[in-house]
Amino acid sequence: MNSQHPDFAASEAQWQRFRTSRNAALASDYGWLTLTSFQWLAAEPSAVDLAPGLWSADGTTASLRAAAGDGLTVVDSGAVVDGTITIELADEESHLWVQYGGDDGSRVRVELAKRAGQYAIRTRDSTSPVFTEFTAVPTYAFNADWVIMAHFTRYAEPQDIPIKTANPLVGGIHRSAGELAFHVPGIKHEIRLQAEQDDLGTLNVTFHDATNGDSTDSWRRVSTARPRPDGTVILDFNRAINYPSAFTPFGTCPMPVKNNSLAVRVEAGEKRTAE
Repeated sequence: MNSQHPDFAASEAQWQRFRTSRNAALASDYGWLTLTSFQWLAAEPSAVDLAPGLWSADGTTASLRAAAGDGLTVVDSGAVVDGTITIELADEESHLWVQYGGDDGSRVRVELAKRAGQYAIRTRDSTSPVFTEFTAVPTYAFNADWVIMAHFTRYAEPQDIPIKTANPLVGGIHRSAGELAFHVPGIKHEIRLQAEQDDLGTLNVTFHDATNGDSTDSWRRVSTARPRPDGTVILDFNRAINYPSAFTPFGTCPMPVKNNSLAVRVEAGEKRTAE
């Protein structure tokens, strides 16, 4: 399909709506663009950067000790933190726990996260310049050549594959549900990429390509609808997006599994952000 194809205008218009929604999501309050720190919690109550109080965690529970004068309140209830509060999270779970600062006491929200059995906090500051100066993610122009028909072959059982993440101290797991097979412009042989699948049937593919580190970030992700009964699915690289780690150094975003790489420039989708 090219710019002369009768469906081109409709496809481009759908993509523009996707872009509008994507930029709006990134600009949401306390979203990824507001991250200002990532810190592991120690076993003993300790001060941390950018947040008042004394923080600690064992393998099960995270604790925060603060006085009313510190200005911390619980996000869910608005209760003032005056003493010690605790919370337990499941592994890979996150929770916006407490907040402080600003005229209304909510300028900064502190997210508690549990990764690989360890607790960490991330501060989300609504006055972060990355957030307040954001307008839109730069992208390539819509290119119909990168709207590709692919075929999904499901594995008999999902395969859990250890992977690295954007944080060298945090590992991850890619639960590969199967492989997407397809052809792309500029390569004669078939490409096969491993995909994860969520509860709604959506396929998610994290991939490298030859634009990484040049016009795009180190890796990107593209999602598809649920495959049809015959396994076919539309893989639209115009909808390839950056992970949060493209916008902030405080993300723990998953890297692609080994071999999820295209030896060609995928000049479609989101570009790297301005530095």
